[in-house]
Amino acid sequence: MADHTGLDLKQFIRNIPDFPKPGILFRDITPLLGNPAAFREAIARLASPFRTCEIDIVVAAEARGFIFAAPLALELNCGFAPIRKPGKLPFDTRSFHYELEYGNDTLEMHVDGVLDGQKVLVVDDLLATGGTVEACCRLVENSGASVIACAFLIELHELSGRAKIAPREVFSLVQY
Repeated sequence: MADHTGLDLKQFIRNIPDFPKPGILFRDITPLLGNPAAFREAIARLASPFRTCEIDIVVAAEARGFIFAAPLALELNCGFAPIRKPGKLPFDTRSFHYELEYGNDTLEMHVDGVLDGQKVLVVDDLLATGGTVEACCRLVENSGASVIACAFLIELHELSGRAKIAPREVFSLVQY
């Protein structure tokens, strides 16, 4: 996809070695978020391949996914539904329980967050192993909706998250 402004978004992503633990290289997006031109450009580029897909709703898991999903929903002229940890949503919810490498987790969404037959875009800031995004997709699909694609600011190829969420379409702006 052609750059809209020519901005190199990677220059706004800071590398933090050994965070949150030794051996991890953390990709810090706060410089991008702090620069209105870079943040606006990221949202425009994330929206670009989906402008003709008739997306009904954008979903994202807390917390950093919300940062990109809400403005992306506005850009695509559709709704936004949050997916959260148990007990954080005030209305009736549906849940999806899933296994992680070291334990289990659960995600919840309001029962009316995504409706049967809707076309959904799943968004997060980063695709790493794909476990949380896969759980979001399953929660959406269990609601009778269709996941049109999964979109990310950053994709870490070495962690094979794309394979975990296959055969769903994956779109990412910055790859490492």
